[in-house]
Amino acid sequence: MCFCFVIVMLLSNFLVFNVSAESPMDIAQKHNIVYTKMPKTWDEGLPLGNGSMGALVWGDGSPLIVSIDRIDLWDLRPVPEFEKEEYRFETMKKWEKEGRYDDLISLYEKPYDNPGPTKIPAGRIKINLPQGKNIEKMELHLDRAMVSAHLTGGGQIEVYVLSDYPLGFIRLINVPDISAELIAPPFGKPTDDRKLSNEDLRMLEYPSPQMRKEEKVQSYVQEGWGGFQFAVYMGKLKLSDNEQLIAWSIIPSSNETTEPLSIAEEYVKGVLNKNYKNYIQTHVQWWEKYWKQTYISIPDDVIEKRWYHETYKFGAAGGVYPIALQGPWTADNGKRPPWKGDYHHDLNTEMSYWIAYSGNRLEQERYFIEWLWNIRDECFKWTQKFFNMPGLNVAMTTDIIGRQIGGWRQYTHSATTAAWLSHHFYWHWKYTNDKNFLEQRAYPYLHDCAVFLDAITKDSRSADGKRKLPLSSSPEINDNKPNAWFDELTNYDLSLIRWLFTSTAELAGILGKTEEQKQWLAIAEEFPQLWVSEKEGLLVAKDYVLPHSHRHFSHLMAIFPLGMLNPYDARDMEVINKSLDYLDKLGTSQWCGYSFAWKGILSARAGRVQDAIQNIKIFSEAFVLPNSFHCNGDQSGKGYSDFTYRPFTLEGNFASGTAVQEMLLQSHNGLIRVFPCIPDDWKDVSFYQLRAEGGFLVSAERKAGKITKVVIQSDIGTQCTILSPFTHEKMDLKFQPGEIKELTPPKN
Repeated sequence: MCFCFVIVMLLSNFLVFNVSAESPMDIAQKHNIVYTKMPKTWDEGLPLGNGSMGALVWGDGSPLIVSIDRIDLWDLRPVPEFEKEEYRFETMKKWEKEGRYDDLISLYEKPYDNPGPTKIPAGRIKINLPQGKNIEKMELHLDRAMVSAHLTGGGQIEVYVLSDYPLGFIRLINVPDISAELIAPPFGKPTDDRKLSNEDLRMLEYPSPQMRKEEKVQSYVQEGWGGFQFAVYMGKLKLSDNEQLIAWSIIPSSNETTEPLSIAEEYVKGVLNKNYKNYIQTHVQWWEKYWKQTYISIPDDVIEKRWYHETYKFGAAGGVYPIALQGPWTADNGKRPPWKGDYHHDLNTEMSYWIAYSGNRLEQERYFIEWLWNIRDECFKWTQKFFNMPGLNVAMTTDIIGRQIGGWRQYTHSATTAAWLSHHFYWHWKYTNDKNFLEQRAYPYLHDCAVFLDAITKDSRSADGKRKLPLSSSPEINDNKPNAWFDELTNYDLSLIRWLFTSTAELAGILGKTEEQKQWLAIAEEFPQLWVSEKEGLLVAKDYVLPHSHRHFSHLMAIFPLGMLNPYDARDMEVINKSLDYLDKLGTSQWCGYSFAWKGILSARAGRVQDAIQNIKIFSEAFVLPNSFHCNGDQSGKGYSDFTYRPFTLEGNFASGTAVQEMLLQSHNGLIRVFPCIPDDWKDVSFYQLRAEGGFLVSAERKAGKITKVVIQSDIGTQCTILSPFTHEKMDLKFQPGEIKELTPPKN
């Protein structure tokens, strides 16, 4: 036995293990975002958020702008085309066979160009500084989620979005004679005959807001579609000769209230009439707890910064409402947000939550799980209406209540979207070992998804008798062209289908549902194995090689996130290596930013150290705006990608943070490995309480090029297998609930 074991009762985790002499808040502060040249556009604003409300701070003081937002502000008008009789899967198959492509586009894709449904913005606060005053430095403080602005000649502005309240406030210190104006989004109905783009907010044809402007109070109530309203209330208070406070709140109408303005007013008056410092203290304590929960220390500044920026944004964006494309930071430019700010389930929402698992941020992830659970009725209804089949599927593009909103038909009406979403239920179970969650959430959700895929494939067979889908696709191969549908199963659909049936069987077995376990395993074996080529590895579909560089690695789902190919198995590893080699051969000309982040994860899973680092660094250099937002297109001018546009979406951000975690800890295929993919020149590197499958919190430290200790804590008390970083042998460890074991190298 080459380990020294120290069993410690759970008293204070910091007594057991500390990442570095610096506190996690100190490390986070090292990566504050600092502007000395002020941002002039909303998408470079410094982001604040609490999982519901968000703000972007930008401008030089002439004016300073705080773009404000709330995730649940939505235009939820229905899509009339989807109420038509011909909106049916059987009709879709028939029209595809008949080549009625114009009709298909008109019914399934054109509705996405309608003004709504869409996420809508909340407006902005505009602050004009006194003449001669400008902002010379603006800084996002990651440790406490606050933006500070320092003025020429003295004076400071602080901006917060409070962690526990639907409140934001602006504190002005030694800044006299400012004017603050609350500005509603430019909705209103068009007033002239000029042609507007579909993205223009005026196309929503809302009435003008009901404005109120007084010396100390400003507010507006905006009426949206179908009786929906939201209210923004802003109040000002002079605290002393040197200090002023501006507070705002955004409240939508809902089942709980038809008077959003009165509630917003109540929140603002609450903070203005009480000691605001108590609110700040609660806010700072929330973020201190957040950072102390899990943190890392890496000697590569670019890689370490990537993780801290993404972990910060996940804390700011992840909350009661699921993270949509832009989270709580909707475009403030008089237009709809990119891609309507919707929920894209063919990569975007899934990728946005990958960081939560090994990153130990399951509190934020659980909100996503519960949202998926709560929209099931809407999804059951759509599955029955469109497919006319039992079980559960989910539309690939949805509004905030889970309704189909259209787009490229091969993906928006994919049969396997719910299967991918169900993977988050599976991962939550795997990373927590929570038996109640398994019984009440994971198995029921996977079961219902499996019922649907059983029904839709039962009577659809290939020439060899194997099951298939009537129509199969692989996001977003061949865009929305007719050949984006495949007659045989794509590897994307096939990997999701095989994974779902085998995983549903696995969970059934754990729950003692033996007959159901046998049933799901038997169905899984009615499908072909993954399509693999001797030269290119994983194919797009049977006999279909990925023909050129492409942004979406949908054909590689079996590597990550599904983990169906095991890097510890020589034959599987050969397929993984060939697949990644072929991806490299095709080049990156058609990649988006998230592609580099995903490639970083794939490379880390395969143990390709330098490739993982390179992809994270290219992402950081070329596809991230100065405020850390992922902008999809290459901004470097170095030719990493032919895409050079800059629509902001969050999934690439969180995937890049996941890539960093994958380098530090892996726990797939029943084996925990610490530092599985780090370079030799990272002599001093450590992490505190990353999460491993099985419900384990793992901490590890490497000093002067040698691993000095590993600490493992079990949430519920169970067994794990770890690859010894000292002997490189597998070790089985058994735990009591809450027990901590420290592993150290053998003494000489």
